[in-house]
Amino acid sequence: MTLGYEEYLAALLRPLGVYDLQPGTINRGELAAYGRALDGAGEELDHTAREMSLTTARDFGLERIEALLPYRPVCQTARQRREALAALLRIGGDSFTPEAINDTLLGCGLNARAEETGRPGYVKVRFPNVAGIPEGFERLRAIIEEILPSHLDITYAFWYTTWAMVANRHPTWGEVAGSGLSWYGLATENDGFEDEEE
Repeated sequence: MTLGYEEYLAALLRPLGVYDLQPGTINRGELAAYGRALDGAGEELDHTAREMSLTTARDFGLERIEALLPYRPVCQTARQRREALAALLRIGGDSFTPEAINDTLLGCGLNARAEETGRPGYVKVRFPNVAGIPEGFERLRAIIEEILPSHLDITYAFWYTTWAMVANRHPTWGEVAGSGLSWYGLATENDGFEDEEE
């Protein structure tokens, strides 16, 4: 256990032998007041030191880095935000290989994958494990288009649940009716199925 500053100050003064440092004395009360102030300052310094590093930041450090960017990453937890910001900060002049772009998309918390189409200047962006158009697509698209090089023509590819997938999940029409899903809900239902297009 780390000693607080009150104990630290008392330990410094004790060898002098001129102060009464027993609990309840005036000298000890004065050291307790100084110790509380120094403990608070130490906690603030520890908090600031933590927030200055992207690998340990949890609140205002992440907010300050995000303020430098044109948008906030699509993330919920502090760990996800740190990973997304690290991915965005890795973008440089040599970061436009398909692997680097997909690493950045993943690091930003986007369930998106950019693929070359075989035609120069054209890429296709898919959303694996997301049937239909992803929720908040306009925001996702803005982030994706900020990350991908501006000279590329981007095609977005969406997929929907096939009848074979529905049949595997709901063997009878009674089960389909009992699921309470609309036609769109049935077409976008995704329980572990992936986009089968490669």
